Parts: sequence; structure tokens; C-alpha cells
Amino acid sequence: MVKFGVADYGVDVWEGGNYCLEQRLLKLKEIGYDGIERLKGQDLSEAFNNSITFHRNGMDFACADMPTPEFTFRCAAAFGKSYVWMPSKGRENLDIDVYCRRCRVFAEAGAYYGVKCALHNHMGNRIESQEELEYFMKEVPQATLLLDVGHLAGVGGDNLYILEKYFDRLSSIHLKGVVKKDMDAPMSTWWNKYRLCSILEDQLGIDFKGILKILKKRNYDGWILVEHDTHLRSPYEDLKEALDYIKANF
Repeated sequence: MVKFGVADYGVDVWEGGNYCLEQRLLKLKEIGYDGIERLKGQDLSEAFNNSITFHRNGMDFACADMPTPEFTFRCAAAFGKSYVWMPSKGRENLDIDVYCRRCRVFAEAGAYYGVKCALHNHMGNRIESQEELEYFMKEVPQATLLLDVGHLAGVGGDNLYILEKYFDRLSSIHLKGVVKKDMDAPMSTWWNKYRLCSILEDQLGIDFKGILKILKKRNYDGWILVEHDTHLRSPYEDLKEALDYIKANF
């Protein structure tokens, strides 16, 4: 059964951090969400107690994000989660074949714990363009895909094509809109070029209805995650409007 969640980076940016997990979960539950993307914890005790906080409030999480890869794999396995993120931050300048080789090893380690490892395509990261995404998916056949439709649209990619082609390897999906800022800014400073925002503000023509139609047609039963990186008002207003739109078109 599909779950609707929030990748809450943008809420952290607006609020300055996540000061009370339970408070955030209750606010998101009130506007109709099933949880947030990642369980976090500095140690096993914190991870365990945070998991209790989710479930005590009837909320859930899609994956784990702990201080080390092995700790992340162990927590994902222990809490019955199917995927974790592939490492990407700080690897922008790696040769792509070196990156793919290391990701194959990472994916093999995850498989040892019964956990899939998902590529999160992202502007400014090693896997940025559609060409790089497809090359990666070919070279790392163990990988799944966490498709970020805003980041793919920002580099001129075709979300519907990628979603159809890799549907059977889809771990989850990030829905966000993109607003144009300085279109002369280089992609190396993509945050000057674009503002990643509510799906209802999108200016790049992302076909959200088409994306949701594919997910429904293919009987997708994972997480649909709303991520608005930059809010200009209360995040909970943006997130509620986005969820209402998604549910009306799914």
C-alpha cells in the first residue's frame, strides 16, 4: 500500500533543525502524512527510541540514515526497511567508473543485510544528468533508484521515460517543483539557478499528473515523498497543498 511521506530537509531549513521529532510527526500526521523519509540516530539507543516515537504516533519511515554505512544497513534490516541511500555527497569529482565500482561494493554490503541501495539523482552530485543516471544504472545493476523529479527536470531529463524504464528498480520517489532564478548561473551553483519548491509552484513543466498516472497504473506500493527544499511560508501549508494535489490525482 502506498505511503505518503515528507523528505523533511526543507522543513529543517525553514525551522533551523528538527528540535522535537514527535512534534514534527504530529504536525505532519495532522495534515495527512504517513511519516518522514529517514530514521536517524547517533547510536542504537537513539535509533531504537526514535523508532518507538514513530510507531507510538501511528507514523512510519521509509529508510534509515545513521552515522556509518554498516550501522545504517543494520538498522534498516532490524526495522524491516527495504532500502538505504547510496553515498553521493562529496564525490562530485570522482571519475564515474570509480564511483560506480565503489557503489557496487556498497550495494554488495547492503545485500549482505538484505537491504537495497538506492541512487538519489541530484544536481551537483556525481550522478547528475540523465545520461549519467542511465550509465550508473547499467554499471551498478544491484542498485535501485530514488528518483528525484525536480533534480532530473533541472538538468533537462525526462522523468516519465526514466520512471517507466526503471520502474521495477524504483525504491521511492521525491516530488518537488522547480522555480527559475538566474538561468545564466552555471550548473555548478545550481542553487543560484533554481529554487526547489512546492510542486504547485513548478515552472519547468514537470508532468506530475503523468508521474502519478504511471505509479498508479503500475500498482506502485512504496513511498511517495514530498520534498520542498526552500519554503517561503510555513512548510506545513505547502506540504498540505501538495498532498491534497497528489491524492486528488493518484
